[in-house]
Amino acid sequence: MPARTGEAFLRGLKDDRDIWVGGDKVTDVIGHPAFAGAAKGLAAVFDMQHEFAADCLYPDPETGEPINVSHMAPRSPEEVKQRHRGLRRIAEHTVGVMGRTPDYMNVTYAGFAACAHEWAEHGNEAGAARQVEYQKFIRRNDICLTHTLIHPTIDKAKDEFPGQENDVILRKVADTEHGIVVRGARILSTLAPFADELAVYPGRPIPEGGDKFAVSFCIPMATPGLKFICRDSVAGTENKFDFPLSSRFDEQDAFLIFDDVEVPRDRVFIDANLKVYNQVMTRSWNPNVMQQTMVRASTKLEFAWALATAMAEAIGDKSPVAQQMLGELWSYAELARAAVENAEDHPKNWGAPGGEAVWFPEADPLSALRATMPFWMLRANEIIKLLGSHNLLATPTWHMMNNADLRPYIDKYLRGANDTTAERRVRLFRLAWDYAGTALASRVELYERFYLTSGARNQQRAQGLAKRDRAMALVERFLREPPE
Repeated sequence: MPARTGEAFLRGLKDDRDIWVGGDKVTDVIGHPAFAGAAKGLAAVFDMQHEFAADCLYPDPETGEPINVSHMAPRSPEEVKQRHRGLRRIAEHTVGVMGRTPDYMNVTYAGFAACAHEWAEHGNEAGAARQVEYQKFIRRNDICLTHTLIHPTIDKAKDEFPGQENDVILRKVADTEHGIVVRGARILSTLAPFADELAVYPGRPIPEGGDKFAVSFCIPMATPGLKFICRDSVAGTENKFDFPLSSRFDEQDAFLIFDDVEVPRDRVFIDANLKVYNQVMTRSWNPNVMQQTMVRASTKLEFAWALATAMAEAIGDKSPVAQQMLGELWSYAELARAAVENAEDHPKNWGAPGGEAVWFPEADPLSALRATMPFWMLRANEIIKLLGSHNLLATPTWHMMNNADLRPYIDKYLRGANDTTAERRVRLFRLAWDYAGTALASRVELYERFYLTSGARNQQRAQGLAKRDRAMALVERFLREPPE
């Protein structure tokens, strides 16, 4: 099967998944008001790959069928750039508001399969081979994956793994004739209502003795015993005028319960192998997936700058303080763009020694962005609020705009500077409010604070991984100079 259309994607959501939101056990994801808008928004992502096929699609290396470029394992530096073009199309479509569009997991599993040698160590050759076969399945069927990798917080005063008696953390509890049985819970499964399958792979390292917690696998969303408890919906309505972002980009988040879930053997990639579990995410995963995440982040910052600029122009705000904030926001967007470009211009071969090359971007510029982005994203929201001020709250709804009695007053009293019509001004400031002030905006802001762990933890990690030789040589030169 080649790359799917939006209609085919929506058909795939009709199954018996056990998913809850509010007080409802949802039987129709597409029709439920909490999910309908985002389901259609994601369907548009699948349609978009056909609209921009030159950027978004490429031939499957074995079947020749057109598949999404996010499934590509780049075999040359040129293919790193080719993958960028497809990732950017998706990021532009959602303006970076959706952090877990399907390309995130596509890139992740393409990297896992291409670097199977990293998974095949310590006696895990069979698990690595199964993962390679699974990646063929998801790329050839254009599967939408969600994932979950964080352990639930019970008592932060205690260690995350307080001994083998832990009855909350996801773990293996039995072997069966056909696979393994897992029990426990994990968070946070973003995109859960809209995915075809669920991926479980390593998160933080597990201490010695925690082998039963060291599992990695993928299963269909409707697997018996799998339950999804979603947070409150922030979708608002499907009215794109009133809620241009909330109406289509609430990707949802879910708490997952595994109530004695049987995982088929051919879907088990790590089976209580602690050494493999603790090492596979420390190698090629970071530079591979960071291309997708930072193309998204860069695009989102570019959108934020353009939105803020249009807001200022709509009300004729040319004040020095406004121009300073706009320049600050542009600087974030440009630094992000330059870091992504630099990383892609200096890729590294992560392929197995003597094997086929696998090229991923240089990690350092992307790691710097990873550590900085949570702070930049919050500042972008603040700038939009400061520039918008009370104007963000003076935004009539679509029904008001179409009221014959109100519309003449709106056109007269809510027009903007120069030739800015009332409708353009209203739409612009509603867009800004949905970006920075609504329930969706609050959820996205929290998401950005802890995107790929917190900014503070990523700064600590960046210092630990930083290359020191050249910089330290500049210091040591002065320390070695003989005194006069």
